[in-house]
Amino acid sequence: MTATNPIDALLAEKGVLLADGATGTNLFAMGLEAGEAPELLNETSPDTIATLHQNFVDAGADIILTNSFGGTRHRLKLHHAQDRVHDLNKRAAEIARSVADEAGRKVIVAGSVGPTGELLVPLGAMTYEDAVDAFAEQIEGLKAGGAEVAWIETMSAPDEIRAAAEAAIRVGLPYTYTGSFDTAGRTMMGLLPRDIHGVADGLSQAPLGVGANCGVGAADILASLLDMTDAKPEATVIVKGNCGIPEFRGSEIHYSGTPELMADYVRLAVDAGAKIVGGCCGTSFAHLAAMRKALDAHEKSARPTVETIIERIGPMRNKLASAGSAEAGEGRRERRRSRA
Repeated sequence: MTATNPIDALLAEKGVLLADGATGTNLFAMGLEAGEAPELLNETSPDTIATLHQNFVDAGADIILTNSFGGTRHRLKLHHAQDRVHDLNKRAAEIARSVADEAGRKVIVAGSVGPTGELLVPLGAMTYEDAVDAFAEQIEGLKAGGAEVAWIETMSAPDEIRAAAEAAIRVGLPYTYTGSFDTAGRTMMGLLPRDIHGVADGLSQAPLGVGANCGVGAADILASLLDMTDAKPEATVIVKGNCGIPEFRGSEIHYSGTPELMADYVRLAVDAGAKIVGGCCGTSFAHLAAMRKALDAHEKSARPTVETIIERIGPMRNKLASAGSAEAGEGRRERRRSRA
């Protein structure tokens, strides 16, 4: 079954789309306690979740993500809610859908699908088939509640991305996926930004978009973006970066990014070829409003360099994946020259 494509339709109208900001950070500010499952708020405090979405819509988001990041049976098991996967995900989508439908403009409801937290065989006990089944169970609930896209995010393992994509296809939802390039410019399981495009090769339906989210900071994700758009300039590439760098202040985490910094991040992301830009951890409603204003006023300019990104956004915390690849290539060339 071929699923409809709401992202391309809205891109054709607007050129670049603004996705929403942080779920967890803002829910903590709204009363969520450490250790609590945000997904349970879909039933216990639906008005809080509706307010979260409404504030992002008011700030100018074109895409809002459901409160379902940890909505697989594996994550919900930690809160003794593994038998409520369908209901919690359906409710998450219904709340977002109710806000989007009252927006007065097109707002896409994307069903957030995060990693299971399990390792796939042979590194762990979860089989690929089990992963597909778990993701399909979640995505069925999201679809039933009105989600238009399965938004697979913060992934590290290519096999897990592929399993979630296959589940979305099985359920009949179009999908996107993003990796978290937080380990020396790669995902924790070694995936390079430039290789993100090929993860779903061979599946019966291609993704609507691919890219990066979370990770370390805005400068790092923009460097990953350069690699992704260089590898496949025609692709719909997503970046949803953290709001600056996380810093511990006592027992609490704060993010260094100002609204002005996140506005400049948007400009650089567009110049680097992103088609969907948003914020991840630390990105508040005020940050997103500044990002919307910057996006609306920006005319695409020259493609930035890594040096430009660092100058405008600040230092990177990770080694560049592309730099590592270049160093490896230079090392191979040097060894060949020494043998010649």
